[in-house]
Amino acid sequence: MNGLGLNPNRMAHFTKSALGGEFTRRSLLAQAGIAGFALSSIPSLAEEMVKLPLPSEPRERPITHDFPQKGSMILQRARPPLLETPMEVFDRGVFTPNDQFYVRWHWAVIPNSVDVNTFRLSVRGHVNQVLSLSIQDILRMPRVDLAAVNQCSGNSRGFFLPRVAGAQWGNGAMGNAKWTGVPLKDVLDRAGVKPGAVRVRFNGLDQAVVPDAPDFEKSLDIDHARDAEVMIAFAMNDEALPLLNGFPLRLIVPGWYSTYWVKMLSDIEVLDKPDDNYWMAVAYTIPDTPYANITPGQTGVKLIPINRMPPRSFFTNVAEGASFPTGTSIPVRGVAFGGDTSVAKVELSPDGGKTWHPTTLGKDYGKYSFRQWEGNVSPLAKGNHSLTVRCTNLAGEMQPDAANWNGSGFMRNVVETVQLTAT
Repeated sequence: MNGLGLNPNRMAHFTKSALGGEFTRRSLLAQAGIAGFALSSIPSLAEEMVKLPLPSEPRERPITHDFPQKGSMILQRARPPLLETPMEVFDRGVFTPNDQFYVRWHWAVIPNSVDVNTFRLSVRGHVNQVLSLSIQDILRMPRVDLAAVNQCSGNSRGFFLPRVAGAQWGNGAMGNAKWTGVPLKDVLDRAGVKPGAVRVRFNGLDQAVVPDAPDFEKSLDIDHARDAEVMIAFAMNDEALPLLNGFPLRLIVPGWYSTYWVKMLSDIEVLDKPDDNYWMAVAYTIPDTPYANITPGQTGVKLIPINRMPPRSFFTNVAEGASFPTGTSIPVRGVAFGGDTSVAKVELSPDGGKTWHPTTLGKDYGKYSFRQWEGNVSPLAKGNHSLTVRCTNLAGEMQPDAANWNGSGFMRNVVETVQLTAT
C-alpha cells in the first residue's frame, strides 16, 4: 500500500454530487470509483497566510489548497495531514462542508486508493461467526442518519499556557456533519457476540511509518459499542466520505472525542479482556480530575482514557481585535454544542463575564450536533471591551470560567472571549 508523497497533479477520482437521500453501491461508485488521490510531501509555497489568535508565536499558518477533495484549509502539518477548518466556515451554516472539514491523521502511511469492489470489513474475535463484509453488504443493511460533532481531543491546544507539545491547533479542529451509515450494534449482532465480551476494538487501513510503532487501534466498552448510537458511516453530508476523512467507512462515536472515530475502518475485534494497546493505555489519556485539569509539573495523578466531550461555544462572526463604531449595537452569532448531550442554553456577556444575557438558539438538529446561536450587544462606549460566550448542556454542565491545563493539551472548554474595540 503506497503512502502519501506522490505527484500532486494527480487528482482524486471523486465527484461531488448530492445523493438525494438514497445511497446505493452504484451511487457510491459513481462518486468514488476506485478512490484514488496523491499528495505532495511538501506543499507548494503558500501565497496566503492566516494569523491565529494564539497567545504565543508562531501564530501564522499557511492556507493550503493542495489537498485533493479539500478547499481552503489551514495547514498545521503536511505529513501526516493535519488540516484545520477556518473559523469563518462555521459562520456559514450548522453543517461543516466536506471540502473544509478538518483532517487529523496519526500515521503518515495512508492508502492512496481504496477499491470499493474488493474492500472488506472484518468482524472477528469473541464472536460466533467471523464476518468479511463488502461495501454492498453494508449498504444492504438498515441505515440511520445522525448529526454529530467530530472534535479532535487537542482542539484549541495552541491556547494552552504554559505551552504543551503537539499540533498547535486554533479552534478549528472540529466539524459537524450529517453521518449516514449502519448501527454498529447491527453488525455485531450479525456476528453474534459471545458471553464474556468486554471490549470492541477498531482498526483502519493507515499504517505506522516504522515497523515497531504501535498500530493505531481504539476500543469501546461492549455496552457502549452496542448502544445503537455508535455507527459505521459510509456517507457524510449526503456524499461519500472524502478519503482524508475516512473513505470508505468511518466509525462514529457521538459525543466522544474523534480519537475513537477510526477512519478507513477495516477491522472490528471483539475482546474478552481489557484492551491494553498503546493508544488506549498510554496515548490519549487524561488526568482523572475535574476538567482533566492539573498544575504544570504535578505528578502522581491517575490517568484514564479520554472519553466524552464537554460543552463548548464559539463566536463565528466577530474575531479577536475587531473594531466597531462607538454607539452602534453589534449583532453577534456563533455555534455551540453540548458535548455528550443537548445544548440547553447559550449566554452572552458584554463585559467579560460580569453579567450574562440569553441568546436565541437556532434549529435543533439533534443532541450531538452544532446549535447556532445569535444575540445583540448594546451600543458600546469608546474603548476596549471583552465579549464572552458560554454554553450549558441539558445535564447542567456549564463551561468553566478558567482554562484547564494538562500536559497533552486535551479537553479545552473554557468560556470563549474576544476583545473588541469601539472607536
